[in-house]
Amino acid sequence: QVRLVESGGGLVQAGDSLRLSCAGVGVASTFSSLTMGWFRQSPGNEREFVSAIRWRAGSTIYADSVKGRFTISRDNAKNTVHLQMDSLKPEDTAVYYCAANMRGVWGRDAFQRSEYDYWGRGTQVTVSS
Repeated sequence: QVRLVESGGGLVQAGDSLRLSCAGVGVASTFSSLTMGWFRQSPGNEREFVSAIRWRAGSTIYADSVKGRFTISRDNAKNTVHLQMDSLKPEDTAVYYCAANMRGVWGRDAFQRSEYDYWGRGTQVTVSS
């Protein structure tokens, strides 16, 4: 059974950094078609794509709103994906969710939450001005 568990959220000030982690239980990181993604949702808004990584190749993609500030990475040995968030802004405030797709999604399709098969419960990130 696949389970994703996020950690690392918290309350920070604008300009600060946070590192989110997502541990995958039952997710085979050797699975050639695994893509791991991060999404976020703020009150009153739809869940939006933040970033994704193609596990085998290490390829990464980002939403324009976080490009240059956020960095996604993976730890093969620990089946964990990280999201390093720098230069945080109040508009980054949201619940951040980790997601997994095991069918090889990539490109613009990877931006769609409907493409992901498994989700974590989320971790709150709050950025004060």
